Amino acid sequence: MPAILFLMTGLHTGVVGITINLFDADPGFEKSWEEIVEVSFQAPRGEITLMEWAADRGVGMAVPVGFYRARYQGRAMQAANELDTNINDTPVDSYRLDLWPAPPAPDRIIKQTSTIAAYWHDWASSLPMSQKS
Repeated sequence: MPAILFLMTGLHTGVVGITINLFDADPGFEKSWEEIVEVSFQAPRGEITLMEWAADRGVGMAVPVGFYRARYQGRAMQAANELDTNINDTPVDSYRLDLWPAPPAPDRIIKQTSTIAAYWHDWASSLPMSQKS
């Protein structure tokens, strides 16, 4: 679905760290990230919204209307998955979502180090094409 990004984390329940950045061009990435994937998506209304699972409302971010490349990067995804529930306010896993204008391109797994990331990549690849972003 070109206008939806579905971001998975290692943690089932609790606080995770996430940073969202909007760039004019591909910013590159740091090799220190343990998990890195890229997909294309479309922002047809000039805004994106980050929503927690099962939330009624999210946090909006204005972006120019158009096509984007999204690079999702994660750290400590496996450790967070093994913890399952974080009752503290300090995140175990952290993520970064970088966005920049770009024409649609195939999805890419750039780096995969954890079994939980592999699980979610397998799940996503099994979706019918009409459900993939």
